Amino acid sequence: MILYYNRQGIGDILIIYLKDGEKEKSETKGKVTRIFDGTTNETLGFNISHASQFLKNQQTGLLNADTELIELLNQKLADEKIDFSLPKAAKPLIVTGYVRHLKEHPNSDHMHVCQVECGDEILQIVCGAPNINQGQKVVVARLGALMPNGTIIRPTVLRGVVSDGMICSARELALPNAPQKRGILVLDSSIQIGQDFYAFVAKNMRV
Repeated sequence: MILYYNRQGIGDILIIYLKDGEKEKSETKGKVTRIFDGTTNETLGFNISHASQFLKNQQTGLLNADTELIELLNQKLADEKIDFSLPKAAKPLIVTGYVRHLKEHPNSDHMHVCQVECGDEILQIVCGAPNINQGQKVVVARLGALMPNGTIIRPTVLRGVVSDGMICSARELALPNAPQKRGILVLDSSIQIGQDFYAFVAKNMRV
């Protein structure tokens, strides 16, 4: 699940993304628009208008789906008689990771194939950053993650090699004063892997 808010970019709307679907349709009840699969009727997400009325800090970008916020959003759905509850323990999709193994891409002179540990799983990710190295602590966008620029991370094949995620730069994470040049964000070696990166940043992490 991804929560995204950017009043300047898209208006006073909180976007709740749950999953991709086919033939997307929508229905609106009061301040809540439900996005659903037109074939299966499966709920894909919600748009909640006038979000500034209940969002405390007016944060822009990805929001931390903590218990308090999820309970508040579930109440908003209930207020509009929508029979759906958001999960209270959503799996973080942008997390700290560890590059366990790295090898050259067989069909590229600059990309590498990485095995990246993300706490509860190891992902194969193709990375073309010039500063990628084995043994680094990095930031990983898992499949389904919504990046600050609106891109959703999906499985891909890069020159014949499967890639199930992305190793992120500071610019891609929309961090303040991020370098505007190629290169992933390398974290301090003491950082615990598998944790929600943005939640960690919110606790005054210095990168």
